[in-house]
Amino acid sequence: MAELLNEIIGIGGTTAMTEPVSGIDLKAWMTRTPEASAWHVAEGEAGAILGFQWIEPADYLPPEAAEIASFVAPGSAGLGIGSALFRATAAAARAIGYAWINANIRADNESGLTYYQSRGFEDYGRIDRQRLKNGDVVDKILKRYDLT
Repeated sequence: MAELLNEIIGIGGTTAMTEPVSGIDLKAWMTRTPEASAWHVAEGEAGAILGFQWIEPADYLPPEAAEIASFVAPGSAGLGIGSALFRATAAAARAIGYAWINANIRADNESGLTYYQSRGFEDYGRIDRQRLKNGDVVDKILKRYDLT
């Protein structure tokens, strides 16, 4: 998973993450709020990771909302990976007790905006001029998916 995420970070333009991550980093993320989080992985042949998605609480959201993050291997878009991941994630969010899911997407990430829109997420806010760790400044679009 870290290898896939690092490839996406290296390409740039679709995630706010700007520094490489390790498997240890991902394991730490997975265990920081296990009762309020859910992680799903899409595997291909021979166990190749084609994508992954998670939800977890975020400090800037109310307790009834979860933040979502989605990553699909470059060149694998349009194969149904994101759709399958979201079906599993939405079911898990309901089981945990969330009322809605928040997507915080770079305004210049057209594929991400399209992905969440196609799942039924609706725009509800914007964050202008957010500074990333590498110093880049980007705008963010906030999208909401109601689970109820």
